[in-house]
Amino acid sequence: MTRTPVVPLAVISPVRDEAQFVRNTLEAMLAQTVRPQEWLFVDDGSEDDTRSIIETYAREHPWIRVVSRENRGFRQLGSGVIAAFDFGREKLQHQDYKYIAKLDGDMSFSPKYLEVMLDRLNREPRLAAVSGKVFRPENGRLVEEFMIDEMVAGQFKLYKRDAFDTIGGFTQTILWDGIDIHRCRIKGYTTLSFHHPEAKLIHHRQMGSSDSNVFKGRARLGRGIWFMGYHPLYAIASGVFRMHERPYVIGGLIIIASYICAAIRQDPQFEDREFVRDLRRWQLQKLRRLPKQLLGSEASEST
Repeated sequence: MTRTPVVPLAVISPVRDEAQFVRNTLEAMLAQTVRPQEWLFVDDGSEDDTRSIIETYAREHPWIRVVSRENRGFRQLGSGVIAAFDFGREKLQHQDYKYIAKLDGDMSFSPKYLEVMLDRLNREPRLAAVSGKVFRPENGRLVEEFMIDEMVAGQFKLYKRDAFDTIGGFTQTILWDGIDIHRCRIKGYTTLSFHHPEAKLIHHRQMGSSDSNVFKGRARLGRGIWFMGYHPLYAIASGVFRMHERPYVIGGLIIIASYICAAIRQDPQFEDREFVRDLRRWQLQKLRRLPKQLLGSEASEST
């Protein structure tokens, strides 16, 4: 029997009440053509069979482990997820890893996923983090969850360790998975999510729906982009674009309304004001290029 090559990769999976989906993630990782040096689950207060399911797999595969944090009594997205991730980093048995990943417990992916991602990382020296594109099963087909190519899926973020350390890791805040990408850009790195037949990420829960329901998730996103420091024009454009995703129209309106309400209340924002200024400059540049991109798209469709 051929042994699966081991790569110096540490994978940390914060999980809470994922009994319905976590087997999908475990089976997907076990099927990989290369495997991590270590995969650590951080059980963040599960009240279902999540931990016992993981332990069943861990007994057969010593490179899989699970540790527990004290139950805070509720699911805390954003800061809670990263607090669990950081707790896991401290508990890693192998500290000589060259790559680090945060992986959710409700994902599945093809057997060559890690092989494809690591190859792309190694071919581009300034590339800090990668992922495939995210899809969700819906009515017997896969529907893509849109994100720009510079973004990396928060469900499975794979980093070079030196780049991850340079940006100071993830922030224990809402929208941590947007802040890290822009910190990479500021430090001179690139980040990428890309289409590849062997690199689809299947998300078994709709994005933004893990905290009660998708409407609450869209409201949280609106407050989150205010916290992150989005320029008002970019916030509105983002909400308008999200109108084509479920829940259609209303989801985008909720994002915009929640952003405006947070602005009126003057809710707290990300404390790194230089980061916010740089983010807004980048967003305005994107908006200025948008008309040319649309014209180019129309021209290509008419030929």
